Amino acid sequence: MHLSGLFIYPVKGLRGFAVNSAEVDALGLVGDRRFLVVDETGRFLTQRTLPRMTHVDTARDATHLTLAAAGAGNVRVALSPDPAAPLRTVTIWKSEGLQAEDCGDAVAEFLSAFLATRCRLVRIGPAFHRPVLKSAARAGDAFNFSDGAPMLVISEASLADLNDRIVAHGEEAVPMSRFRPSLVVTGCPAFAEDTWPRFRVGTAVFRAAGPSIRCIVTTTDQLTGERGKEPLRTLATYRRDAIDPTGVIFGQNLINETKSGSLRVGEVVELL
Repeated sequence: MHLSGLFIYPVKGLRGFAVNSAEVDALGLVGDRRFLVVDETGRFLTQRTLPRMTHVDTARDATHLTLAAAGAGNVRVALSPDPAAPLRTVTIWKSEGLQAEDCGDAVAEFLSAFLATRCRLVRIGPAFHRPVLKSAARAGDAFNFSDGAPMLVISEASLADLNDRIVAHGEEAVPMSRFRPSLVVTGCPAFAEDTWPRFRVGTAVFRAAGPSIRCIVTTTDQLTGERGKEPLRTLATYRRDAIDPTGVIFGQNLINETKSGSLRVGEVVELL
């Protein structure tokens, strides 16, 4: 088995991009979901309610994050924390009272105008602390603005199995981007990733944090924002969660045991 894909999503809910290599730190993949769009009360916003977020591109250079959208121009935001930035109290699911840095009026106006809803962009800084709340978490496990765990792994075989079933029903296959994975693995059977307690890629070790319960975002075209019924309709026929039958699962959540390391596309995936 080896790592065939590696993805970074700088802003939760906006477009991400593939990378050939990545560093790992205490919060997950370096640069991944270190920014968050929130409403005026500080509650997180995602494609669940704002599918138009799929139209906003993200790019990084050594010092700045750039957000861009067709017909709306672009805006740049510093990647590094700013001691002078005002703090906002933000909420993501059961993680409440998180302290994040407000990124200023320019980017807030850009996003508010394009998304047609009043919102702000916030960034992780020194005041931010968010422990992992899943049962697989251990002391010291913390993470970024992701839903419930630092990362997600999916195998190419799992997607192939799903798409075979979707196509058999007369629908079009869905791309891996619908599931917004962090790591993609090839060379294993379908859904083998569900059974891996721990594995290593490069110098980074990962621990399973339970299956990923999928939502309406998976039915959202990541380029157009348009929604359909797949893949949730097909997943519901054979991938229901054993604990909560109303949920369907696809992919394994991960906690990075390694708090400083690196991994690269093409490296061997070693089960531990």
